[in-house]
Amino acid sequence: MPPAISLSLIVGAGLLLLASCSKKDQETEPEVTVQVAKVEKQPIRQVIRGEAVLYPRNQAAITPKIVAPVKMFYVNRGSRVHAGQLLAVLENRDLAAAETENKGSYQQAQANYGIETTSALPEEWQKAEYDLKAAKETYDGQQKIYDSRKKLFEEGALPRKDFDSSAVALIQAKSQYEIATMHMTALQGAGKKRQIASAEGQLASAKGKYEGAAALLAYSEVRSPIDGVVTDRPTYPGETPPPGTPLLTVMDTSSVIARTHIPQDQAAQLKPGDAATIHAPGDVEVSGKVTLVSPALDPNSTTDEVWIEAANPDGRLRPGTTVTIEMVARTIDDAIVIPASALLKTPEGGTTVMIVKDGRAQRVEVEVGIRNDDRAQVTKGLGGGETIIVRGSYGLPDKAKVKVAEVQASGAGNPSPAKPAAEKEKE
Repeated sequence: MPPAISLSLIVGAGLLLLASCSKKDQETEPEVTVQVAKVEKQPIRQVIRGEAVLYPRNQAAITPKIVAPVKMFYVNRGSRVHAGQLLAVLENRDLAAAETENKGSYQQAQANYGIETTSALPEEWQKAEYDLKAAKETYDGQQKIYDSRKKLFEEGALPRKDFDSSAVALIQAKSQYEIATMHMTALQGAGKKRQIASAEGQLASAKGKYEGAAALLAYSEVRSPIDGVVTDRPTYPGETPPPGTPLLTVMDTSSVIARTHIPQDQAAQLKPGDAATIHAPGDVEVSGKVTLVSPALDPNSTTDEVWIEAANPDGRLRPGTTVTIEMVARTIDDAIVIPASALLKTPEGGTTVMIVKDGRAQRVEVEVGIRNDDRAQVTKGLGGGETIIVRGSYGLPDKAKVKVAEVQASGAGNPSPAKPAAEKEKE
């Protein structure tokens, strides 16, 4: 065979072989099975979680102001009480006697004060009062004589000498009246006021002693300052509690307060009035609200204390219990929400997702907002309506051919495993 013909045959055979291999490679391109979800707009909440300890809404550790043996208890642990209710009585016979004695002294001082303020004037005051009255009458009489003689003098019916003598007599009577008035005023200002002041002082002293004795007697009666339930009663009747030791503890458990410490950046997103939920042991779940976000950080842990108050009418929440809390910082009603499993981290620190377009995976950079368990809000990169890969995207190359195994709703969380082909054939 000529060399030219042999070369043509070889080149043709090579081209046929290359075309066959290319067609084979296209036919054997790998196809990755993935699970996807439709991207939709739906509500999402930003929830802040933590552990907290329950405290009563109000609490009173009642410590007696006097030290004495317990005479009698009227309540036990678990008894429900109201404000002002008598809970216990301490031995108080000596206090009752002192109260009675001081009450008598007080009543006697009241009587003395009444006598001093209503009794007749002393002899000197009586004489001064008589002199004042006589001087006033003399002055009035001389005034009338002077007025009468003045008229007669002006008419020419009375000598000048008689008129002048009546004027002198009037001046003397007026002077005597003024002296008597000053004397009476001085007596009243000095003597009477001193006696009344003395009586007032004795009355005030007796009243103070009586009220002090009555207060000590009242301290022997232990009353509840709040509505609530008795949670502790460590002393028995007949025992004398040490000074400063609570005799009873009363808690108002109609509402409880869960106190938690959370990082500062999370606390900054909360405000009083935000909705919250308390999860207690025994599958107890109670709704509440944030009532306090501390304005200052704990200097030791640099965390912020947050209080959540919840109604507790049936007593299911017990103070001292450790609970889990969820606080809703904000809610977005029209957010683009996807399963958190669809999010992929890039080596540069960014975030991407894989969407399915024309049967192939396409990488899209996104920005993430709120994360809530297995759901995440996408604030940039998706507009809604895309088909997003929620399982099988890890390590998947861009533009890779994919096969959809299951479609789930957007934001439905982690999808369930794909069903085996045999089960699908049965269905």
